[in-house]
Amino acid sequence: MRKRIKKYLLLVAGLLFLALGIIGAVLPILPTTPFLILALACFANSSPRFHQMLLNNRWFGGALQQWEESRSISRSSKIKAILMIMLTFAASIGVLHGKLALQLMLLTLGSVLLIFMWRLKESEVRPVRAKE
Repeated sequence: MRKRIKKYLLLVAGLLFLALGIIGAVLPILPTTPFLILALACFANSSPRFHQMLLNNRWFGGALQQWEESRSISRSSKIKAILMIMLTFAASIGVLHGKLALQLMLLTLGSVLLIFMWRLKESEVRPVRAKE
């Protein structure tokens, strides 16, 4: 009974993370990749079908396969992510002109994200495109 409940909770969490990842692909302030990695982990333990669907996705399946196999990302993906973090956080901090507490909070959050991204293992191999 507990296994079944755990399976359904992981499935629901995976679907929630997948939805947040899809929203993050459209909204620049919300990250995509961490949510997709979390969804992948949830589906690995709850739904082999959804797990394979993510791994075979034509847009981000290659990067997720690389993450699952080697816990690394390509150098170009890492550079793009760092640049996007810097751009979006700089714009957000600029928009909040005069609100020092919020600016400092964003600066701290952005710094933590940059440190996290910087420390990720990188691979020279580009992610392989999933089969269509």
